[in-house]
Amino acid sequence: MIYNFNRGIGWASSGVEYAQAYRGTVLRNAGIPCRFIYTDMFRGDNIALMTENIGIPDEEVIWLYQYFTDFAVAGPSVSIAQFEQKMLLGSAKGAEAYQVQEGPGRREYCFADGIQKVYAYYVPGDRRIIQKADFYCKGRLTHAEYYSYGRIFTEYFADKNGKLTLFLRRFYNEDGSIAYEEHMDGERQIFRMKDKILYSKQELICEMVRSLPYKPGDVIILDRSTELGQPVLRCSGNVPKLCVIHAEHYDGPATTETDILWNNFYEYPFDQADRFAAFVASTEKQAQLLRAQFRKYRKSVPGIEAIPVGSLKELRRPKKQRRPHSLCTASRLAAEKHIDLLVRAVALARRNVRDLTLDIYGKGGLEQELRELIADEKAESYIRLMGQQDMTHVYAEYSGYIAASFSEGFGLSLMEATGSGLAMIGFDVPYGNPTFIANEENGYLLPFSREDQVDARVQALARAIIRLFTEADLEAFHQKSYAIASEFLEEKVALRWKKLFEKLAAEGENRPDSSRG
Repeated sequence: MIYNFNRGIGWASSGVEYAQAYRGTVLRNAGIPCRFIYTDMFRGDNIALMTENIGIPDEEVIWLYQYFTDFAVAGPSVSIAQFEQKMLLGSAKGAEAYQVQEGPGRREYCFADGIQKVYAYYVPGDRRIIQKADFYCKGRLTHAEYYSYGRIFTEYFADKNGKLTLFLRRFYNEDGSIAYEEHMDGERQIFRMKDKILYSKQELICEMVRSLPYKPGDVIILDRSTELGQPVLRCSGNVPKLCVIHAEHYDGPATTETDILWNNFYEYPFDQADRFAAFVASTEKQAQLLRAQFRKYRKSVPGIEAIPVGSLKELRRPKKQRRPHSLCTASRLAAEKHIDLLVRAVALARRNVRDLTLDIYGKGGLEQELRELIADEKAESYIRLMGQQDMTHVYAEYSGYIAASFSEGFGLSLMEATGSGLAMIGFDVPYGNPTFIANEENGYLLPFSREDQVDARVQALARAIIRLFTEADLEAFHQKSYAIASEFLEEKVALRWKKLFEKLAAEGENRPDSSRG
């Protein structure tokens, strides 16, 4: 069993969660059983809805807060009738008579006593199923219940110094009995179980890690170390542990000849390097650099492997002729993606390529800002915000892919774009761009300096776009992209994981046993 540890997941997940989804597909297809463990508290939408959204089946999901109950991870399935018969009248006190009206995303119950109200929230897009209910008395929220195929937990609130405060969570078994409670007082948390009391969330995580049913050959993969690193190392005994590097692992400007400043997300694992079987970088370029840095600054080199965090089921060919002079990009609409540079560059390049278009896929906090920039450039007719979409069959419609990130740990969208044969444009920055862009062969890898001015970057991108559509042999670029992408096919990535797991299993036969402290 491969246990993959992470903290949270959302509807607009980061590259870490998508990397887990890719890994799950690879391991599943290779016949290697796996579990994905999440330790954040989910108070909004049900965790199963979000893991299902990226392709992880319910049976592979372990949620810390549900682990100590007999509920299985599952999406909401409580119907309105079930809610009204089993949950509503059992949780609201007093008269059974009530009036119902529909509200935004919810069903509102007003009781005849004039004191109690209940707001029952639908699953997004399905007004037949209830996933949460807020219970009010005299206009004050008293408690909230959360449902999957039954009531999984309740939150209780009280007035504290004039502020509504969450003070208790109660988690249930399927038969309605209490499995355990979480008591909160400010930042302090106490978990009260039938046979023990745990005095922090770290202890709760440790209890779960210690009790997982490990067998010989099992492996732990740590995708995020913040909050998880210490309890996983302390409580997992001699199970071999891998730490995946998902981003730039150090601060270049702050690193000197004698000292290196690690990325704070990886500082703890690197300090505990001797307790990990290996670190896994997503590209060989990053793995080589990390080995060199450990050799220089730590005088010893731990196990460091290079295994792509993403994979391709197949190379996708266009079903019809690619749209001429068309570019796309796909990412979170976040500042670090520098999509504003792409908007300005395309607007500039269109003076030379009159039918040039750019479609921007993704969601994020900068959507309105980008919409305004597109309007300022009077580019609404040829630069479009396309929202979040399944890109599987979309990439092959385009001629090229363009990115403006100043760093990319791997670049799942870069891999997917090359897997559809797109010509590529991006800056020469670690580590994804040099992995997927062969300069002058499948696109243009543009020189980059942190000292460059914004206008210079926009002009460099615009020149590359013009070259791509006026000088390049696009068909040759498409074929080179397919050749690069072929190294990331699922069967090749699966083989790398298999070899690493086999190596760890062989080492495990000689590893002394240790207790889980």
